[in-house]
Amino acid sequence: MSLIKAISQLHADMRQWRQHLHQFPETAFEETKTAKYIAAKLASFGLEVHQGLGKTGIVATLSRGTGNRKIALRADMDALFIQEQNTFSYKSRNEGKMHACGHDGHSAMLLGAARYLSDNGDFNGTVYFIFQPAEEGRAGARQMIDDGLFEQFPADCVFGMHNFPDVPLGHFAVKSGAMMASFDCFEITITGQATHAAMPHLGNDAIVAAAQLINSLQTIVSRTIDPADPAVVSITQIHAGNTWNALPESVLLRGTFRCFNNAVQKTIADKITQLVNAICEGFEVTANILFNPENAGYPVTFNSEAEAALALKAAIAVAGKPCVNQQPIPSMGSEDFAFMLQEKPGCYIWIGNGPSANGCLLHNPHYDFNDNVLPIGAAYWIKLVETVLNE
Repeated sequence: MSLIKAISQLHADMRQWRQHLHQFPETAFEETKTAKYIAAKLASFGLEVHQGLGKTGIVATLSRGTGNRKIALRADMDALFIQEQNTFSYKSRNEGKMHACGHDGHSAMLLGAARYLSDNGDFNGTVYFIFQPAEEGRAGARQMIDDGLFEQFPADCVFGMHNFPDVPLGHFAVKSGAMMASFDCFEITITGQATHAAMPHLGNDAIVAAAQLINSLQTIVSRTIDPADPAVVSITQIHAGNTWNALPESVLLRGTFRCFNNAVQKTIADKITQLVNAICEGFEVTANILFNPENAGYPVTFNSEAEAALALKAAIAVAGKPCVNQQPIPSMGSEDFAFMLQEKPGCYIWIGNGPSANGCLLHNPHYDFNDNVLPIGAAYWIKLVETVLNE
């Protein structure tokens, strides 16, 4: 593999930055110390730094030459509400919070690219380095956009990158079209008539209605959606009752559905509503459905064709053609970078994090970002900027 010599020499710095961020994880819209740390690094590289979009978001600007083209590179920087179970020296010091998805590594790679491009950048145009809060379920990308991200920083295109366990170290995966699924969540409250468990005929059992509904919801994908359209509906929470001998008045169900097609997304939502109403009427209970509380839904992460070709070119320049999967199977995971791709053409790429052995899976309490990925990811960002801004 051919890596830029200077970025390889920055490896130790990127490792130090990454492990510092890992020790002090902060969750959605509370990344104040994280943002302060990243902004200070960017300023020390000589970049113009803007803070406050999306509450804690950062955008740094670097221009060279006289070119009018503008490219935006995005890294997420928030952590998860997970108690870390690793024992290494840089494990999380913040109770109940952990960088279990590699956003510490994403930030360090983009910092490394910013440092290199500031010192050695061979490009003609402007680069915006976006450090985004609240990717994990709180739509920080949308918040930055609503706060004027692309009005203040009018990029022509935008690019994102995420590590992927079990994609080999030194490999990439990218294609045009859908890369990540849409994400919608729902909350169903079923209300019946509470009664003594020994006398169920005197009430209306919300638990039985909920059980019937859970089973019926599983038929949406298998009997309503075209088998050629990948989709999933999952119930993830059930809350009901607090004693042994009474039927509770209500049951709360929460769940999620994901797909790669806007029409399928609407069909699933409509079918959930239809089943809830029909089943609850049959059991003589009532129901209230709430989709995407706190605006939690994400659209499909969809790569535009021209920008995917540019990302592919940069990835091949770094890793070599045999190490770039050009037809990856899209993931049922979701990504709020999708909101940026709705505003601007762009591309979202996966970079290999190596084996997932010993719990090194995303959102796992034993996960840790592979520091050997750092120079590879930074080199990709650099090659991408040179590819886009020198064509």
